Amino acid sequence: MRRTLYCGNLREQHAGEKVVLEGWVNRRRDLGGLIFIDLRDREGIVQVIANPDSTCFTEADRVRPEWVVRVVGVVRSRPADQVNPKLSTGAVEVVAESLEVLAEAKTPPFPIDAGWRGEQDQSVNEEVRLKNRVVDLRRKRLHDNLRLRHKVIAAIYRFLDAEGFIGVETPYLTRSTPEGARDFLVPSRLEPGHFYALPQSPQLFKQMLMVAGYDRYFQIARCFRDEDLRADRQPDFTQLDMELSFVTQEDIIALNERLAAYILQEALGVELSLPFPRLTYAEVMNRYGSDKPDLRFGLELQDATEVFKGGEFRAFASAETVKVLVVPALLPRKEIEELEALAKSKGAAGLAWARLENSAFTGGIARFIPPGLREKIAISEGQTVLFVAGPWRKAVESLGAVRLELGKRLKLIEPGYKFLWVVDFPLLEWDEEANRWTYMHHPFTSPNLEDLPLLENNPGQVRAYAYDFVLNGSEIGGGSIRIHRRDLQERMFTLLGIGPQEAQEKFGFLLEALSYGAPPHGGIAWGLDRFVAHLAGEDSIREVIAFPKNKEGKETLTGAPAPVDETQLAAVGLAIRGNA
Repeated sequence: MRRTLYCGNLREQHAGEKVVLEGWVNRRRDLGGLIFIDLRDREGIVQVIANPDSTCFTEADRVRPEWVVRVVGVVRSRPADQVNPKLSTGAVEVVAESLEVLAEAKTPPFPIDAGWRGEQDQSVNEEVRLKNRVVDLRRKRLHDNLRLRHKVIAAIYRFLDAEGFIGVETPYLTRSTPEGARDFLVPSRLEPGHFYALPQSPQLFKQMLMVAGYDRYFQIARCFRDEDLRADRQPDFTQLDMELSFVTQEDIIALNERLAAYILQEALGVELSLPFPRLTYAEVMNRYGSDKPDLRFGLELQDATEVFKGGEFRAFASAETVKVLVVPALLPRKEIEELEALAKSKGAAGLAWARLENSAFTGGIARFIPPGLREKIAISEGQTVLFVAGPWRKAVESLGAVRLELGKRLKLIEPGYKFLWVVDFPLLEWDEEANRWTYMHHPFTSPNLEDLPLLENNPGQVRAYAYDFVLNGSEIGGGSIRIHRRDLQERMFTLLGIGPQEAQEKFGFLLEALSYGAPPHGGIAWGLDRFVAHLAGEDSIREVIAFPKNKEGKETLTGAPAPVDETQLAAVGLAIRGNA
């Protein structure tokens, strides 16, 4: 006998039919001689009844949660007063005629059944969940998340195929190139002392495809970066990668907006309004203190530099920047101290404050606030004003972190999906440790052609043809128009301190390709794990990845990373040295 239906697909129209079901025992109950089994498969659960006079009663009596069974029975409608509205199968049940145990199971390390019954899952320590990931993956929350991920990827394929894109796979074993993070290295057995690098992105290969004339490329690409872990990072991750020829920045932005709208409609039934907002890097930093602002709430930063300039409050009088955040609440001193600790962790010297009570400023720096502040900035009774002064970037970023924290604490964040584009990034930023200019995105990003005269003489003012795609305060994608002329790429390398010999050694294949006539081209990559996590309402990307690493970068299910045999090391010319 083979399965005829998924458990979760049974409905009233199947009443009277004989069915074969296979799945896991979600829950078993013995009520007055009747055995009730909630049978589960990937589509949901259905109630199975074993009567005392049935030949399968003895077998049904011994089953336990997570046993795998096959049930043959007849579907019948449940009485109106016994319908379970929480379940899609709640109007029917299956009267078992036979039950076969296919596999017994030991007691799982944590409960699995609640989510499938329409109830909230029990909270379980994440480390325990990851170590027992196969069991964890049986929970409905994980099933829903991975099904959503599938829907997103399927929608991407449909949309991009219709738009004329060609899917091309690029190598996993390649050479190390600078892309902002450490590479994972793979030793070569055939060339001892030489190493492959796992790709941080398919960046250079997709540019080669544009030079080769493929015009529109995409890939659901696996990427690898040896960097510290956070809730939205994994050492191996998945991105949607694409590249297009003969396009402008606006072409790429518009296409990706339509793609995002298509995905949300297909996967969630959510309709988005296009176009999404476009804000410059300078705008988002000044207004939100972040290059990936959360637009689901206001609470924007404001500038009070001129108000305090030359005044009696010396800490502010000569500051490069004084940023202000007007909070719609009278914050207690303890909470202000917690916010100050946050601001300091982001580089601020401190967090000044004052409250407006009974039409007068009180507390903190109240006596130093000049009269002109209320003329420039609207402040109402019962509000707290927070200030950060100092270098521009530290001031905006530290107060931006405070803004985001207050959005959570004051419950200002509205539900929904708020997309935006951040454009006009600086091409370069100054690396104080290395005492030189470095790229903000990567060394292949094209400068804004209007700013080319500034490239050598005033590089900090050069804008990039770069754009970040932001959703609910998280960067879910980033891209740029690429440099497609060899002479300009060589100028860029020189500016970054990469001399002709090093450029030839590391990027000779790129320079050679650009010599054969490269079209203007550009592209973007989405962090697919991060994007799906937002759609699923999850705080961590680990909840939308089947087998993720933990916070320490370990894959606890299999125990990776793990030692390898000395003979394996010897085969690639390596040996463990010291106490490693």
